[in-house]
Amino acid sequence: MKRKILGIFLIITAISVAQPKVSEISSMPGAFSRMGFGARGMGMGNALSAVTEGNLVSYYNPALSVFQQNNSFQTSYSFLSLDRSLNFLSFTRHFDFYSKSDSDNVNRKPRSTAGISVGIINSGVSDIDGRDNSGNPTGPLSTSENQFFLGLANRFSPKFAIGIELKFYYYRLYDKISSSGFGIDLGALYKLNDKWNISFVISDLNSKYKWDTSPIYQEQGSTSTDSFPLLKKIGVSYSNDQLGIIASAEFENSNAGTNILRAGIEYNIFNDFYLRTGVDQFNLSNSDYPASPSFGFSYFKKFDNIKIGVDYAFVIEQYSPQDRHIVGISLNF
Repeated sequence: MKRKILGIFLIITAISVAQPKVSEISSMPGAFSRMGFGARGMGMGNALSAVTEGNLVSYYNPALSVFQQNNSFQTSYSFLSLDRSLNFLSFTRHFDFYSKSDSDNVNRKPRSTAGISVGIINSGVSDIDGRDNSGNPTGPLSTSENQFFLGLANRFSPKFAIGIELKFYYYRLYDKISSSGFGIDLGALYKLNDKWNISFVISDLNSKYKWDTSPIYQEQGSTSTDSFPLLKKIGVSYSNDQLGIIASAEFENSNAGTNILRAGIEYNIFNDFYLRTGVDQFNLSNSDYPASPSFGFSYFKKFDNIKIGVDYAFVIEQYSPQDRHIVGISLNF
């Protein structure tokens, strides 16, 4: 009997040691909205909350839109495994405000700068094999999950900007079952000098899904609420125009027990051609949580007053039969 008990104890111990530690955040809603935004962001490990150069989007920090040069339109399509889809669309621009006393001064500086960023993230899974209770085919099923966001920012001084982003989620899960939610992001950015920036972001305040299954199960249906993880990020970036380099890093803490490090670098190798690489999801709280390296590039070509860019990112996705490929197009005008 003692040998049997000892044997069972050793087996349980071996299984518990070999079993990877699962992070709570993996089972929380909104995973599609935490994968990143577009080819540039993913190519730099999603460490863009303190980057103020290039094409910007308030997804990474609501305060960024005031630093956008000209108007920026971005769209991206992702090639993912397991019949998943992930698509992006955004528009960002800034507005300068001047004092009336400076109206006749050609070289006047803006009193303040505001910015706006709007966008959509669309994701889903298609070709799901539908079956009834007897196992008979009922036809293919699909899901659709979306985030619509509006970011507003103001630059109170040449060094300091804050912003707020309003987010609306809509999830169509199955037949008559769907849910929606509303969330808020807050962000700030401070320019230490011409090369160094620091940022602070809080994401998904109040974001949640409320579910009601009574449309399908009638009296046996139930209601439930799934809250998104609350994310808090601190970021830093360094840019050097002479070297053509932008480097950035972030630390992200969540109420799901994760402590994530991410970093990225972009190199303007010549003219309008950019190379980038990064790493995302380096979880200091869970060594079993796989990090996600990435690589990418962008090339821009100017036509009159429009600058057209082609963006690409390759992201290694652990535990997936295929890695991610993100292809995008950007317009500056």
